Parts: sequence; structure tokens; C-alpha cells
Amino acid sequence: MGGIVIVGAGQAAASMAAKLRALKYDGAITVIGAEPIQPYQRPPLSKAYLLGEMELERLTLRAPDWWQENDITLRLGTSVTAIDTEAQTVTLSDGETLDYVELALCTGATPRRLPAAIGGDLGNVFTVRNLADVDRMQPHFTPGKRLVVVGGGYIGLEAAAVARKLGLEVTLVEAAPRILGRVACKETADAIRTLHRERGVEILEGVGLTRLTGEETVTGAILEDGHELPADFAIVGIGITPDEEVAREAGIHCENGIAADAQGRTSAPHIWAAGDCASFPGAEGRIRLESVGNAIDMGELVAANMLGAERAYTPKPWFWSDQFDAKLQIAGLNAGYDQVVSRRDDGSSFWYFRAGRLIAVDAINDARAYMVGKRLIEAGKPVTPETVETTAELKALMK
Repeated sequence: MGGIVIVGAGQAAASMAAKLRALKYDGAITVIGAEPIQPYQRPPLSKAYLLGEMELERLTLRAPDWWQENDITLRLGTSVTAIDTEAQTVTLSDGETLDYVELALCTGATPRRLPAAIGGDLGNVFTVRNLADVDRMQPHFTPGKRLVVVGGGYIGLEAAAVARKLGLEVTLVEAAPRILGRVACKETADAIRTLHRERGVEILEGVGLTRLTGEETVTGAILEDGHELPADFAIVGIGITPDEEVAREAGIHCENGIAADAQGRTSAPHIWAAGDCASFPGAEGRIRLESVGNAIDMGELVAANMLGAERAYTPKPWFWSDQFDAKLQIAGLNAGYDQVVSRRDDGSSFWYFRAGRLIAVDAINDARAYMVGKRLIEAGKPVTPETVETTAELKALMK
């Protein structure tokens, strides 16, 4: 049999493979990745790498020799086209079939694209997900060019910030009433909007895109209010969807991604899931987290459980976003919040409460607020909105 096969070559897959070796697993490990390069970090793509501040060599998660030294086989530029759950085999895009004792699906997610009918397939219309995406768009980031960003989430805002720093004319279009509508409170959105507008980004909210214009290459955008924007290129940041196709075709249960139990097992024997593609049971129902922290922690947990640990996954969510000179750090999950408390300390922070319980913190240029908030949330330490608002020194909240 073929040992452990990991489908996908992102953060979850790399963390899982490393953990298996750290736990003294001495069987075969094969990591299958569709991209032709070794596993690398994705978050810097829309930030430092796009700005030209980080070289490709610094993106990779491990030194080139590490994989060979740890006897881990990388099958790059290859994808899995089918899984036979009874025979315990996977079929690769080159036609080869591999056996597995345990199979881990770390397939990640794919960016949503605009429909072709409204210009989504025009040239110079980009999404931001992998290295090839950024390499294709990077030559367009030259001073004076006109960029239209569709979508006011973190990816769109990060791309807008990079473009403006490099001297481009940038307009960001968000169909919802405000930017960050699904992921952050109004107070955080207000601070980020101000940050961008002060630096010359035009932000249009509450207006949808009718279509992108152009014959072969995008030349502009027509908005629902009739407004027309010129564009040399466009970036679409309207979310991602979990890559569950090969799992679904194999008869594996999918629900908001590849459905895993608390230990990372899927509905098929000997098949596990971790990272952006995987959903798992949470306190408020099945959840799926799109973050580096989740990919690392879940990947390592699944590695341990493959070897018999039998541990349930308890996520400790954290995220970050770099825009201009602002570092936004987020701890916890803000779903269902009913109150937000704002503080001004080193920077700004916004504390989310649900039924009087602290559930999340957004901190902008305030590492202390982020760390205190994260520790309070993870410890389940009771703290009231009034205490957060009135305590002079944040560290006093930990007592």
C-alpha cells in the first residue's frame, strides 16, 4: 500500500506532512499539488509579494532540500481526478493510480469569478489566489494605470492598497451597503474606508457592477447606477468557494466544503480533510475557516489523528490584513455579535460581544489589544463590555 497520500500542496498539506514526520511516522508520504512549485505561503501574495518586497524564495514554506531530507514525495504540476474509496486509490491527471492507507484532502478553495456574460472572461480581469494569478497581474501595477477592484473584502482592499502605493488610479466597487459587510463591524469598516480614502482610493459602496466592457481586453466598467469607469485592468475579489469537486464525485459528504467530523474524518473510511476546503462541527453549527492558522492547526491535528490520537479540533481563530501602514489583526469569530465596544490605545480596537460574552477583537495597529483580546477569548475569561470600555490599562483585563 502507498502510505499516506495528501491531496493539495498548500499550508494545511505542508503542516500535515511535517507533523507526521515529527510524530515519527516512517511510512511513505506523498503530497500532490496542482501548481508546479513547492508549497508556499499565500497571504503575502496580495501584500509583500505583489509590492515587490518579498522574493519567491521567501514565499516557500520549507527549504528545497527539506522534502527530500524528510523522505516526502512531492508530485507537483499534478492533480487528482478521481478517488476510489473502496479500492483506496487515487487517479492522477497523468493517468497514474496511487494506493493509499490514509488519504487527506487539503484541496483548498477557488476564487469566485464574474460570469462571462458580464465580462468575467475578458483579458486583464484577474483573481487573487495563487502565485500564477499574481505573476500575471503584476506587470500591470505601474504608475498611472487605472484599476477597478470589484469587491470590498480583504483581498480587494489589500490589492487596492498595493496598487495605490505603486501610483495607480484605483476605484473599488462594493455592491453591499458597505465594505467588509460580511466579516467586520461597521466601526472597523469605517476605519478601513477612511484609511483608503485618505490615500486616494475611490470607494463606491451600495452600487453593483452591471458589466465589464471591452472587446478582448477590459476597458471599463458600467455600474448599476449608470456610472462608467475606465479601466486598464480589473481585479475581482468576491469570495472563494471550497474545492470539493473530487470529494463530491467520490460520494464523500459535502456541506459548506468537505464535511469532516471533530477529528477531521470525512464520511468515507480512511479519508480525512483539513484547511480551507473542510467544514467541521462548531458550537453554532458546522463552520469552515479560511485562514493560515486554521490550516496549520487542523493539518497538524489530522496528522496526529491519522496516527491514533483521537483528539477533537478546537479552533483558535486568528487572521490579519496589511493595508497601507495599517496592520489589522483579528482574534475570534464575530458571528452573531450584538454589541461592539471601541477603544483607542496604541491604535484602534473593536471588541465584539454576544449576549455579554467577548467573542472577537479587531485591532488596527494595536498589537497589545489583539494579544489581550486573543488570550481572553481563548481562556474564556469573563469580561463585560463596560469593563473593556473603561479599563485604563488593557493588561488589567487579564487579572
